Amino acid sequence: MGVQLTWRNGLDDGETAEVMGLLEETEKADGVAPVGEHVLLRLKAHRDVVHQIEPVQADVRSEHFILRDSGGALIGYAHLDTEHEAGAGQLVAELAVHPERRGKGAGARLVEALLERAELGTEPDADTGRLRIWSHGEHPGAVRLAERYGFHRPRELWRMGRELAEPELPELPEVQLPEGVAIRTFRPGEDEADVVRVNHRAFVWHPEQGDMTEQDVRTKEREDWFDPAGFFLAVDAAGELLGFHWTKVHPDGTGEVYVVGVDPQAQGGGLGKSLTVAGLRHLRDTGRSRVVLYVEADNVPAVKVYQRLGFAKLDSDVQFGR
Repeated sequence: MGVQLTWRNGLDDGETAEVMGLLEETEKADGVAPVGEHVLLRLKAHRDVVHQIEPVQADVRSEHFILRDSGGALIGYAHLDTEHEAGAGQLVAELAVHPERRGKGAGARLVEALLERAELGTEPDADTGRLRIWSHGEHPGAVRLAERYGFHRPRELWRMGRELAEPELPELPEVQLPEGVAIRTFRPGEDEADVVRVNHRAFVWHPEQGDMTEQDVRTKEREDWFDPAGFFLAVDAAGELLGFHWTKVHPDGTGEVYVVGVDPQAQGGGLGKSLTVAGLRHLRDTGRSRVVLYVEADNVPAVKVYQRLGFAKLDSDVQFGR
């Protein structure tokens, strides 16, 4: 297979456009995006820097693997997140192969390049099994590659969903708040710091969500889907933030339980469920007929809460590692 693989710690404008096009073609073919939201946001941030649309800097925590055929056409791409590399921490990768170029070794070439990168960057005597590769939607091709290279499944993320107008599913309950607690909507320019503080406390255990920064929130506020009217904050009588439910609406009209976070000191009284219900009612009342969410497969209490609210498993995102 006459291919050329190059490594980049930054993409130029043309390469960014090519990669975005490849990711779009892959999503159309598979019905699921081949990379997570944070990868798309980093690519968009770079694009905006090139065009001087926003005063932000491209994220230097990304590395890019570009695979081209003998004619120079882009046939594969891998993104490597090096945010936690210091101290031989995990390297997390996501990749895509053009739908018309599969089955010819492109995926294997990208996986081998990622393995080489992970091993070269490891200190002597350190754990060489730090590479993790996501497969969104548990694509059969990714499963075959995982078996070929001896990967196991250290993490699984369920995508769950329910219809909001289906009479056979449980009706959404009323929002019942603890005494002294009220729900209001997010105020851009005022609430970012409090949301980040509660988010960190709620997700200190989570490998991605717990690292959210104020800049991350502001970046998402610039996205077309952002709507402060769908971002619910639970506050006590003094106005202190206790928890939040950030909803999202996808281009096809599907709603999402984007993030539900409750300060550990406010947990145990049903606040998380109340916030979830408030967001679901908002999505239903604004015309969303379907809603999805993502939850760690081994988070049994959360899965049970969502099942009682009428959610069922749709598919999985699997993280493979050695």
